[in-house]
Amino acid sequence: MEDFAYVLDFLPRGHPTGGQYHHEPVAYAVGEQEFKLLELNPKPEVTQMLPGEKVYIGKEAEKRDKILHVKRRVSYSELTNAAQAELPFILKQMINAQADRFVKFYNEAQPVSTRFHMLELLPGLGKKTMWKIIEERKAAPFKDFADLAKRVPTLHKPDEVIAKRIQVELEDTQQKYSLFVHR
Repeated sequence: MEDFAYVLDFLPRGHPTGGQYHHEPVAYAVGEQEFKLLELNPKPEVTQMLPGEKVYIGKEAEKRDKILHVKRRVSYSELTNAAQAELPFILKQMINAQADRFVKFYNEAQPVSTRFHMLELLPGLGKKTMWKIIEERKAAPFKDFADLAKRVPTLHKPDEVIAKRIQVELEDTQQKYSLFVHR
């Protein structure tokens, strides 16, 4: 269960395909920990939510200042075009807000099978870069993204690589391996 989500899009007059007579405000968001895509019902008095805004969606209703309830989980294709366009930027924002979690991934990623490593699932990361990451982390664990980028020169933007992988997992639910998105 997610406690916080980041707003991708807010439709104060409801989704255009929601029917002719009933227009209920709706927000699309991505969960902070498990990266679930969600459709949220805002409280009636909420007239604005900005993309990238962090909102509480947890079990304690009295703590929810903007969200009435989580309506349902949605797929990537059910998001609005605006929400899909915002997703890469918001994922990067979320990853940088939790940088320690993702640096830990680079420090602790393990083989998936005898011939395949978790690091190889990251877009644009080949065997040479994977082996360089493994060699460098044996010498000393990475402290942050800057340390990682400095010690592994072929990995220029490690946060963007993670964001791209999360987006791939959200877009294609048929992926064999899921590193970050809870299914």
